[in-house]
Amino acid sequence: MRLHSLKNTVGAVRRRKRVGCGEGSGRGKTCGRGGKGQTARSGGSIRPGFEGGQMPLYRRLPQRGFNNKNFRTEYAVVNLSTLDRLEGVDSIDRDLLVEKGVIGASDGRVKILAQGEISRAVKVTAHKFSAAAKQKIEAAGGEAIVVDAA
Repeated sequence: MRLHSLKNTVGAVRRRKRVGCGEGSGRGKTCGRGGKGQTARSGGSIRPGFEGGQMPLYRRLPQRGFNNKNFRTEYAVVNLSTLDRLEGVDSIDRDLLVEKGVIGASDGRVKILAQGEISRAVKVTAHKFSAAAKQKIEAAGGEAIVVDAA
């Protein structure tokens, strides 16, 4: 096989849609845009939920209940198996996890979960620990320190 012998598979390359080239183009007078009006114009589109000026349904219906999504506390989750892979460290905190690329710099608080095992004694500083993770760290001779969120 040589570069000059390569060919596209059948149907992979299609002709460009030639719009606005008259009746003989196969697209007709309105170029596949229907009649006149806002949607026939270039750049003309209406946002989702717009009902032509009528009060839209999402504003007519009453709001009920409460959604905690804006106010919830999110944690960057790190498992014990991940901590065990960090060789040559005896003290693990948020800054070290960011430096090693385990969590992102923009991730806020850190929670340690118990998936996997930890084989050595390490001092782990985090915002939250699951009960099983704390137990496994202390069973390995380490220390689990809870930090107050700033």
